[in-house]
Amino acid sequence: MRQLADWGADVIKIEEPPSGDENDPIGGDRPGPDFQNLHRNKRSLTLNLKTPEGIAILKRMAQTADVLVENYRPAVKVRLGIDYPTMCAINPRLIYASISGFGEEGPYRDRPGFDQIAQGMGGLMSITGLPGQGPVRVGIPIADLCAGILGAQGVLLALLERERSGRGQWVTTSLLQAQIFMLDFQASRWLNCGEVPQQAGNNHPTNIPTGVFRTADGYINIGASGKTMWERLSQTIGGTDLTLDSRFATAALRSENRDALTVEIEKRLASAPSAVWIDRLNEAGVPCGRIYSIDQVFADPQVEQLRMVETVSSPHYHPLRLVAQGMRLSRTPSEVRLRPPEAGEHTDEILGSLGYAPEDIADLRRRRVV
Repeated sequence: MRQLADWGADVIKIEEPPSGDENDPIGGDRPGPDFQNLHRNKRSLTLNLKTPEGIAILKRMAQTADVLVENYRPAVKVRLGIDYPTMCAINPRLIYASISGFGEEGPYRDRPGFDQIAQGMGGLMSITGLPGQGPVRVGIPIADLCAGILGAQGVLLALLERERSGRGQWVTTSLLQAQIFMLDFQASRWLNCGEVPQQAGNNHPTNIPTGVFRTADGYINIGASGKTMWERLSQTIGGTDLTLDSRFATAALRSENRDALTVEIEKRLASAPSAVWIDRLNEAGVPCGRIYSIDQVFADPQVEQLRMVETVSSPHYHPLRLVAQGMRLSRTPSEVRLRPPEAGEHTDEILGSLGYAPEDIADLRRRRVV
């Protein structure tokens, strides 16, 4: 897993041996930017888990491994004989992490799952987009990413607990669970108030005025909910009369009349370009920000200061530029040490460390076990 590999874990990516299959590869083309960003700091072992020898190699690895991460549907790993009870019997200290589409139990447990399906079934697409627009997916695979992060967090918690108990355990999450967890306050609005959240476009669902506003040359984000921020915004944009307008006198009224309030704010913002308003609003202490395209994100001086790009040599890019981790530890920083591996690049090295002789490895290759 990338979250663990970036902090020094020896992560072995197990892949199918080449088969001549013409299907599109999962995760995109290997030299493509998606694959390259996801699989840095890993070694690659090709292993045919449909053969008894392949399963035997995996179980041999599990004897000394700290963590095994898999994303098979529940019935598949049972059929292969690599489910948690089986692997735990081999190594009671093993942390076994499962990331599935819908969970390890329930009526949908054996359905195939993908990010956009989880976004839809997890409610996210119903609250994303403009009012009345119809379902809209988020522009990143958010269910995939959050399930991976939650899986990594579970692994770390299990490793910490193992320091006390000496025993491993089964960590499970799914795309659907992760997506529902990330609904956060939108889910709480339904669970506790019986309110079904709707699409709110660029407006914040509850805190107004918070959203996207047009200026003389584009758009900016402003977050000015609460009496103090509302007053600061009004004064800064030259609209002190807004605070006297009965339609906007309270937070509840500003929410009720949000469309009219947006019109009034944008009338005033039309007098200057975005850069001017960003400076003025920040000086007044009103939260605001530019709305960047991706290339503009990485050109911003604050992003450069955060060192959100790391580079590594690669046969595919010169150099390969990768998105850095979103957190930093003072004594144990993350680091991109290895470029993403070619398929099976470390097979001989890994099997050799397990005690396989060169002639044994050559035989496994002939029989397409690896």
